[in-house]
Amino acid sequence: MKLDLSKVEFSKKDLVREIKILAVIVILIAGSFSVFKLFSFENCPIREEIYKVRGNSLAGLLENDSSVKILFGFYECNEIKKEDIIIYNYSGNQNPIIKIIKAVPRDNFQLEKYSSGWRILINGKPLQNFKNEVYILNENAYRVLFLYEKDYIGVIPDDAYLIFGNLAGGSLDSSAFGLI
Repeated sequence: MKLDLSKVEFSKKDLVREIKILAVIVILIAGSFSVFKLFSFENCPIREEIYKVRGNSLAGLLENDSSVKILFGFYECNEIKKEDIIIYNYSGNQNPIIKIIKAVPRDNFQLEKYSSGWRILINGKPLQNFKNEVYILNENAYRVLFLYEKDYIGVIPDDAYLIFGNLAGGSLDSSAFGLI
């Protein structure tokens, strides 16, 4: 599977934040966000499309009905990095889903029993969303990811990624369908 990525810097009031966008996603356009620097794509075959966000799995980062610019072809010339915001064609959905890359090839990952479920450790640190909340998996999500932990001896294999939404309890992401 081939993914695409994009990197965008934007500002909201006095706050400057950098958001990298994967596979076919993004330049935030909605509300008071304004794009002030776009990386050069001179040698990349980029095709741009505007999409509306549908759903709340990235609440706090991208809200339902926000507009995003998708940059198809970005990953032809750029590597995928942790915290990139991506668009992913999940076979169970008619429309692509927007998620965040949380682990990349060769990252160590481990599932650890935690008070009310299981948490994911990436390179020894608890996996957190943009609100600094630790992702807590239920038993079903644990079973899905445990198979990968066991089969790959706790290391994300080449050409595989762990993707999550911004909801600490999981959503339609790697907690439901595993590594991509």
